Amino acid sequence: MASLITCPHCGSRPKEEFSIRGDALPQRPAAHAPDEAWHAYVYLRDNVKGVIFEHWHHVGGCRRYLVVERDNVSHDVLSVTDAARFRRAAASGQDGVVAAGKDLA
Repeated sequence: MASLITCPHCGSRPKEEFSIRGDALPQRPAAHAPDEAWHAYVYLRDNVKGVIFEHWHHVGGCRRYLVVERDNVSHDVLSVTDAARFRRAAASGQDGVVAAGKDLA
């Protein structure tokens, strides 16, 4: 049986309907930020083992961007949140979102 991801808009769907877009935690620097900040944002990534947050695009369904909390060792999906809601919560400090890769409740 195919792996399923529960889209908050469409319900449980096969993972083949989604496209992984990359790490969801890096914060884009301000336009006037120094070159070093832009270099770090574009090129430097941690390759952690364990629970990660990724942007996924539901290309075969609602076409929304989602943030998937996933264990990259076991491939278990722990949570799925709409990307806009995730960013709003991270920016305001609500819903247990802690900036820079810490816990999402």
